[in-house]
Amino acid sequence: MSRFWSAIVDGLDPYVPGEQPKLPNLIKLNTNENPYPPSPRVLDALRSEAGDALRLYPDPNSDALKQTIAAYHGLESAQVFVGNGSDEVLAHVFMALLKKPAPLLFPNISYSFYPVYCGLYEIDYREVPLRADYRIDPSDYCGPCGGIILPNPNAPTGIALPLSKIETLLSEHPDSVIVIDEAYVDFGADSAIALIKRYPNLLVVQTLSKSRSLAGLRVGFACGHADLITALERVKNSFNSYPLGRLAQKGAIAAFADEDYFQHTRRAIIASREQLCTELQELGFSVLPSTANFIFAAHPKHDASKLAAALRERQIIVRHFRKPRIDQHLRITIGTPQQCEALVGALREICGDD
Repeated sequence: MSRFWSAIVDGLDPYVPGEQPKLPNLIKLNTNENPYPPSPRVLDALRSEAGDALRLYPDPNSDALKQTIAAYHGLESAQVFVGNGSDEVLAHVFMALLKKPAPLLFPNISYSFYPVYCGLYEIDYREVPLRADYRIDPSDYCGPCGGIILPNPNAPTGIALPLSKIETLLSEHPDSVIVIDEAYVDFGADSAIALIKRYPNLLVVQTLSKSRSLAGLRVGFACGHADLITALERVKNSFNSYPLGRLAQKGAIAAFADEDYFQHTRRAIIASREQLCTELQELGFSVLPSTANFIFAAHPKHDASKLAAALRERQIIVRHFRKPRIDQHLRITIGTPQQCEALVGALREICGDD
């Protein structure tokens, strides 16, 4: 501990992001980035904004972007909050809505930023074990709590919870905020945004990093009852009044405007995912049912860490988690058809005749 650190900093266990290697000619399947470029409309919007106006501050409220998101999802602007990536949005959510006397609940195999935020904001929490099949069961979340947060689809498993079960949670916890983290929802799951008008305790968080190919712009948003959004705005304006720059706002608006491109790339990733699942199963892998832009796979005869290392030797990078229950799984981002083909070829070579 440095003598200049605060006590809370000394106790933090920071989040470790996926590796961003600088080596050339890698097939990078470890951080769930979209393999396709952003919409051409996005690139045009960025070029048009990259001029004299950059000397001026952006709109601190991102009103045009909020209106765009609200119109897209059939909401009012007052029901939308935007931030610098969904991680920042989630950070404000933890401070504004989930810091309560009772413990916050979330799955024990889930997005590893959740316990980090709890440590940062000194929030009591309880991790709820996934079922034997790696699914979330709402019945495991009964009883009083300070709130619930679930990724849907879950990460790193990729398994989605149907809206009926999310609705069960909302009904059983009317006095607690239920946060549904939908970073991967566009790849096959149903968004809980459809439930917002019926449940004032629901907050849905999404990102443009995955399905809109904008991880480099850092744009996330939350949708919910106006009272929840007001709480987020109060925290945001006590932290950073200008979280989204001019380029991010313009690019995000343009991404929503090109629905045809969004649907085309989304469907292409889903098709590649299904093809990859089939081919890995033919090689002996067990693959969890995914509705995300990644799969979670294990081989009964090959150690996951050794598989990851062997793939790296062939310049293919996947994600391996050294954690209980999932240390024999690999999380594999869905790449282009060519990248997926190279992955399968490498695994076929590594696994031999098994």
